[in-house]
Amino acid sequence: MRLHLCEGCLAVAPKRSPSFKTRRRTFKSRHCLNEKRYSAMDGSSYSTRTSKSGRQSSSESLNSNDTNCQPAMPWFGMDIGGTLTKLVYFEPKDSSKRELAREAEALRNIRRYLTKNSAYGKTGHRDSHLQIENVMIRGRRGTLHFIRFPTSEMGAFLCLARSRGMGALLTSVCATGGGAFKFEIDFKREVNLRLTKLDELDALIAGILYIDTLSNTECYYYAPSRNGDAETLQNESSPVSEEGPSSYTRHPFNFSDPYPFIIVNIGSGVSVLAVRGPKDYRRISGTSLGGGTFLGLCCLLTGCRTFEEATSLAAAGDNTKVDKLVRDIYGGDYARFGLPGDLVASSFGQMNSSDRRSRVSKEDLARATLVTITNNIGSIARLCALNEKIERVVFCGNFLRVNPIAMKLLAFAMDYWSKGTLKALFLEHEGYFGAVGCLLKFDDQESLNHTNDSDESNASAAEPTPESSGSR
Repeated sequence: MRLHLCEGCLAVAPKRSPSFKTRRRTFKSRHCLNEKRYSAMDGSSYSTRTSKSGRQSSSESLNSNDTNCQPAMPWFGMDIGGTLTKLVYFEPKDSSKRELAREAEALRNIRRYLTKNSAYGKTGHRDSHLQIENVMIRGRRGTLHFIRFPTSEMGAFLCLARSRGMGALLTSVCATGGGAFKFEIDFKREVNLRLTKLDELDALIAGILYIDTLSNTECYYYAPSRNGDAETLQNESSPVSEEGPSSYTRHPFNFSDPYPFIIVNIGSGVSVLAVRGPKDYRRISGTSLGGGTFLGLCCLLTGCRTFEEATSLAAAGDNTKVDKLVRDIYGGDYARFGLPGDLVASSFGQMNSSDRRSRVSKEDLARATLVTITNNIGSIARLCALNEKIERVVFCGNFLRVNPIAMKLLAFAMDYWSKGTLKALFLEHEGYFGAVGCLLKFDDQESLNHTNDSDESNASAAEPTPESSGSR
């Protein structure tokens, strides 16, 4: 789509009753903003950036003329999930000396605090290995930073935001996830910020499609190492045996021509989407047994406190000491239906025996929990893919963060049960796509809200116009 830039594109009506000339400027403002709206879903891009091929999009020409069309810094996108909150921050790297001299002290403090630290208190973390350099957004060149903290610490985050002067710099932040509704009043009361809400599935798709344009290594899959081939492993191993998944190694996947594909977004719970085009997608299934279930059960069974601790325990455990296998029931394979003896027949099925319970470790319990959750997700994903007749299944979400065991189990199980017809794909920035989608949409929502607020203050109508929330 050809981008349009008109003169006075952000001229906003004064507080007094609008004249014809003012109304004309406001109309031109909306026209310009609508023309330039970034949408990863229809292929157009207001956010200028460098593509995988190294070529910049044609909208780069707006770099020097678009300054007045930009919302105030800092630029954030938030995804407030049930367990984890994800924040994506754009740090501009092309500021002139004059611009830096005029920069507010609060803005400098926020920038220094976010970019010079990799940890914030005891629970906040910046995933520095995920940051993306040399990104173009709205004509500005900079770096994307990826930050996460437990949603249970939202109170501490709001106190920090207030102490850093966030409310003096922004009027709203674009956010998605259930927390965008749950904490809306808290943001307004503590920091005087309005949460402009974006549908989480829209944000997810937009974020995935955008980030994939920036890197050739964003998408990857697991396949047998050179020491073993898929056919041999399928004949000799089951989806839960150590021999199969442990032999899988990581390989890049070209996702430049993605459609159609299934998305399995594993957060606290799980949503499954069928995506057939940039605007053609729908939620087809899901399950309440997700990452939140894994962490909750591990905390209950082992006494661990964090997701990292839970996955570390699982890596050292043996689920076959906890689960009841096919061979425990049949004495070997169930040949008639092609079920190998080391396939899980009943998750935690051995734990009805007091003798078995006395011999299991915390590590075994954590591993069995991981296998239970992963098997359930894999089964649902496979059935959805078969029903939709789609061969690519993309798994994402923070459940997969620092969790190669789960990824290898999913990859091997999908390959094993489909006899090689389904491919499990994974993404480097796993749980941050919703926040990225909000960052990209922030310009549209903030600017339109600003225009709408001005219209409301100047309107002579007796009834006020409802404020747009950006949610569906």
